[in-house]
Amino acid sequence: MKTLTVSVVTPSGPVLEDDFEMVVCRAENGEIGILPNHIPLVAPLSISAIRLKRDGEERHIAISGGIMEVSANKVTILAQSAEKPASIDVQRAREAKARAERRLQSKQDNVDYVRAEQALKRAMNRLDISGDK
Repeated sequence: MKTLTVSVVTPSGPVLEDDFEMVVCRAENGEIGILPNHIPLVAPLSISAIRLKRDGEERHIAISGGIMEVSANKVTILAQSAEKPASIDVQRAREAKARAERRLQSKQDNVDYVRAEQALKRAMNRLDISGDK
């Protein structure tokens, strides 16, 4: 079967470079599935999991948003952070989730609720990918 070359890159360096049959990402306006020979595309991505499919198996990578570019059977994802399930520190993600929930529940005026919501989404995404819900 035809494949796409997928690169996931963060400011710290490459996280993944491999060939897959399909890539599914959550863009800001909905999920996008990319197959070989897809038209060129640039899309902003939400905090979510990238789903990578090959030979009937599915792999996941947690990203904290970013941009996806598709061109000539190559998908490049530029993300602020990206983690494979095995590299996620589950305890740290749990602590981040609890901290964000506390901030959102507090009634203090100095709490940045948008930032706390984003932190909660990132922590929940990392826990989902790691298999710890």
